[in-house]
Amino acid sequence: MHYVAPIIIVGAGHAGGRAALALREAGYAGPLLLIGEELHLPYERPALSKQLLLDSQPADDCHIGSAEQYQSLAVERLTGVRVTSIHPQSRHICLHDGRELDYQQLLLATGGRVCQVSLPGTDLAGVQLLRTLDDAAALRSRLHAGKRLVVVGGGFIGLEVAASARQLGCSVTVLESGDRLAARALPPLISARLLALHRARGVEVRLGCQIKAFRGEGSVSAVELADGELLLCDTVLVGIGIQPNTELAAAAGLIVGNGIRVDARLRTSDTHIYAVGDACEFPCRISGQHQRLETWRNAEEQGRYVARSMLGAVDVYDALPWFWSDQFEYSLQLVGQIKAAANCVARVMPDEGLLLFYLDAAQRLQGACGWGAGNAIARDIKLAELLIRSGKQLPADTLADPASSLKSLLKGVANV
Repeated sequence: MHYVAPIIIVGAGHAGGRAALALREAGYAGPLLLIGEELHLPYERPALSKQLLLDSQPADDCHIGSAEQYQSLAVERLTGVRVTSIHPQSRHICLHDGRELDYQQLLLATGGRVCQVSLPGTDLAGVQLLRTLDDAAALRSRLHAGKRLVVVGGGFIGLEVAASARQLGCSVTVLESGDRLAARALPPLISARLLALHRARGVEVRLGCQIKAFRGEGSVSAVELADGELLLCDTVLVGIGIQPNTELAAAAGLIVGNGIRVDARLRTSDTHIYAVGDACEFPCRISGQHQRLETWRNAEEQGRYVARSMLGAVDVYDALPWFWSDQFEYSLQLVGQIKAAANCVARVMPDEGLLLFYLDAAQRLQGACGWGAGNAIARDIKLAELLIRSGKQLPADTLADPASSLKSLLKGVANV
């Protein structure tokens, strides 16, 4: 019987797990191997900072597929296994236990790791990171009414944990070195709404704050600021961003920028190797520049798309950037690109909601950002996404008027 090398997926997180299932859905019947360092089934991450901390969702609900499903689909899973090297010329990989495995095609879904601060005391018990199911379980065990949490970093993960901890009855202080919250992703108007909400809910937020060290005997008991002030605490969460895992790709000679660089079909500089998810840097539909996204939708859509691409589909990946974050009973969403826009039009909603529309010089929508209670803005952001794809010139006065229907602007638009 003729030997057929498997398709191997390195990384069994959201993007890798989705790609494995999608390969079977797309009709691939050959050998398929999914390799992950964690022992868990592939899982989605948004619940780590919210539902899992609040005990409103069991960890099993985060899984992508079941063990029985992978078995029935003949997806072989290697768990607790680390890939140490990739050899593109001979098309094989090496594992940490000395095994060598051939592949016909390779998918890198290596994800990212949490950045740690370079400060004294980072090794103290209670200085926590949040990236995995195990991290979430460890953090949840420390968040009880009356406990004191210090969050380092005013980005989405840190703020979502801050909101969850407040709902659990903890006292919470957020330390952000910049002059506003989530500045890398959000426009100033939405950052201001976010800041006001957290302060109104009892979160102490300190902007422009520098940290000197974590203090404690064996377990963290205080955060020392640059000016010498000590903030007493029981737990510290460090949430200052993600570092993409690109080392394997770089060592194999693949082109790497801010992530593993791929083309519009998610192929790397080696035609037999693809990349997806948090570690992948792909061409943006709007700007044409390469970008890397750490979002649920990016992992989901790239995982589905790359399966078809690996099986020969020639359509390009042209999804628009989109993400959301839940903060207490409010949510924010962003779609498209907002940084390169020529001008911004604000629509102030009667229910304290806010929509910001970002237009280019020709009045075509490039991106939109919304803030509102519950899911109030979800429909408008979806319509904004369709308007971005339409390429229509849009009247600023209609965009600014909360009484004007966004849907009406789509009249005459086909195939968006």
